[in-house]
Amino acid sequence: DFCLSRGLGDVYKRQVPAMAILTFAWALKGVGDHLEISTFVKGVVGQNASASLFIPMIVFIIAIFLAFSTGTSWGTFAILVPIVIAMFPEQGHMEMMIISVSAVLAGAVCGDHVSPISDTTVMSSAGAQCNHMNHVSTQLPYVIVVAVISCVTYVIAGFVQNPVIPLIVGFVILIGAFTGIKYIN
Repeated sequence: DFCLSRGLGDVYKRQVPAMAILTFAWALKGVGDHLEISTFVKGVVGQNASASLFIPMIVFIIAIFLAFSTGTSWGTFAILVPIVIAMFPEQGHMEMMIISVSAVLAGAVCGDHVSPISDTTVMSSAGAQCNHMNHVSTQLPYVIVVAVISCVTYVIAGFVQNPVIPLIVGFVILIGAFTGIKYIN
């Protein structure tokens, strides 16, 4: 019985940092809700946006920043997807709307993946029993490579307004980047 209770105490002590980070993340989300971040983002994006060629890349970067700052990809989806859909009211811009919504989804997941306050990041480091910030720092090189390549492909997508060509170009660039990284290391 003594060994069992001592073992549970150790498990609990290892989970305290993860629970503290999650508590602070939920508090930060509450602050963001009270500050009406979604209204602010809608005002900034909505006033300056048209069917521009750079909209997919811009919303991708905004989604990364927002998800990284708030620690939630789902919250970023909820804020940005309605804004992006409203940016393309005409039926002639359906391809750009689809590309831009995909940029929001990809950017939100990207930002959430490396956010130190994201529940998935916190639980991943806790589950692997590694230092939380070490886990975040090991994810950064992968995310940066893919985010830069994604930015390039979203610019291409804005120009060609077709999701297939940038996907192929991005795949080729990614294979080239992996091959280059392999030879550098």
